[in-house]
Amino acid sequence: MAIKLYIDQGHNPQNPNAGAEGNGLREQDVTFEVGRQLASLLEESGDYEIRLSRPLPDTVLGTSNASSLAARVNDANSWGADYFISIHANASSISSATGSEGYVYSLNSTAEPLALQMVEGISEMTGFPARGVFARPTLYVLRRTAMPATLMEIGFITNPAEAYLMRTDPSAYAKGMALGINRFFGFS
Repeated sequence: MAIKLYIDQGHNPQNPNAGAEGNGLREQDVTFEVGRQLASLLEESGDYEIRLSRPLPDTVLGTSNASSLAARVNDANSWGADYFISIHANASSISSATGSEGYVYSLNSTAEPLALQMVEGISEMTGFPARGVFARPTLYVLRRTAMPATLMEIGFITNPAEAYLMRTDPSAYAKGMALGINRFFGFS
């Protein structure tokens, strides 16, 4: 039986809940494309059933930040996802900040090794550092999901080298997450 993965492409194409910007990129565009490519890679194997939070680039969820987050969580919960993966791009006032990191509701949880495998997979595919996995129990999508959930900060949109890769080869991030997911489930 296929593993049901809910892939949340963080943010909306415009407000409410638009994302960070840096180096001529918008987070919501990066997360849409990386999530779309990740879904395609995973569906090819037949091991997964995928649902995207934003099936189209102009899909808007909610009418406020709070209702946008609730729409994603409620959709995943009602669908009965086995795991929830939220994709984001980090931002910093320090342009040299680099690498991917994962957030989970709590460490020593089912979500932590999944997040760690994805962070390491992204690092392998992009060459940027793996910054680790951290507990963030205050994040809505981690505390309100009924299944193990992780929020991935795939890289820094404010870092020129990472932004260049996000623009020219978003598949590197999708392939890295797919590598980590397949390793976690023992499919690689």
